[in-house]
Order: sequence, then C-alpha cells, then structure tokens
Amino acid sequence: MEGGFIFELANLKRLFAGVSITLYISVVSIFFSIFGGLLMGLAMAFGPAWVGFICRFYLESIRIIPILAWLFIVYFGFSTLFSLHIRGEIASIIVFSLWGVAEMGDLTRGALTSIPKHQHQSAKALGLNDFLIAVFVIFPQAIARLLPASINLFTRIIKTTSLVALIGVIDLLKVGQQIIEVNILKVPDASFWVYGAIFAIYFFLCYPLSVLSAKLESKYHY
Repeated sequence: MEGGFIFELANLKRLFAGVSITLYISVVSIFFSIFGGLLMGLAMAFGPAWVGFICRFYLESIRIIPILAWLFIVYFGFSTLFSLHIRGEIASIIVFSLWGVAEMGDLTRGALTSIPKHQHQSAKALGLNDFLIAVFVIFPQAIARLLPASINLFTRIIKTTSLVALIGVIDLLKVGQQIIEVNILKVPDASFWVYGAIFAIYFFLCYPLSVLSAKLESKYHY
C-alpha cells in the first residue's frame, strides 16, 4: 500500500509532535479568549459608552485585518520595530488570543443583551437588587446561550491555526509538508496520503466539538 509510509514510526512521531504544537497554540489561545472575551463582553454590555466604543473599535480592527496579516505583523513587524526575537509559537498565541478575545467578547455581549428586559423588571419587582439579578437571572441564561457559539469559535481557532505554518511554526500542516518533501520521490502521490491524514486528524479534533455545539444549541434553544 503506497500510503503505508505514513504509519512508519518516525512519521507518526512527527505527526504527533505537529498535533501537539497545534493543540498547544489552540488551547492557550482559547484559555485567554474565554477570560478576556467574558470581560470584554461585560464591558460592552454594561460599561459606559466610551468603553463600549473602545471595545467596538478593537473588535472591528481585529475583524477587518485578515488573521494571516496579523501573524505577519506580530511575527515580522514587531520583531523589526522593537528589535525583539518573537518565537513563532508565541506570535501565534498572541494573534489567536487577540482574535479570540474580540470574537468571544462580541458573543458575550450578544448573549447578555439578548435577555428580555421584562425579566430584569420582574426580578426588580420581587425585590432583588442588581447584583442578585445579574447572578441568578441574567448570567445563567446568557451562559446557556453563549455555550454553542463559543464552542463553534473554539473549533474555528483550532482549524485556523493551520496558518501558523506560514511563519515557520512546525505545526501539523508544516510537519505534513516536510513528510511530503522527504517521500515525494519514492511515493509520487505522497501529498494525497499525507493531506488525507491531516484531514482526518483535523476532523477528529473538530468534529466532537461540532457535535457538542449542536447538542447544546438544541438543549438550550430559545
């Protein structure tokens, strides 16, 4: 079988190392995205107008400029501007965290502001103060609405990390390219088998999250 070279121990080890780098960048970025995004969403939903303006400007700045351009700006631009040597993994985490915080912040704002105002008014009528209303009325419903969309965001982060290969990070995609280069002469269709394996790996990484998101969306359907 021509594709059997993928299952050679050396290639499997390299693919595993690539998956580890991909997950490392993804998980750390998701961690910062969750906490930064929740704070940003709270500020956009309940903060003063000037804070909301700053958050909106940040959000649109991140969205307008492609992720690949941000990777180049941070990895090449900042290194030149500040005479710093930024590792590709660190530059990638910075960029994906900034992107994740922006997107998570907007999702959180949307979830918080989607709660009908009459629920706040009804809770007021029952004698609850603003803090208790937020903790026991607003936040539980907002979190339920936020979960499916946030898991979709995490899936997007995992998939989009494939761009880090373009700044030299030895992630899953980059490892696959290296394996192809080594085996292309003896296996002419090596690219088919390697990219097929990469497809399968990304599928198994992302599909469970997609299923979980769909189940949560069905469970907390409003």
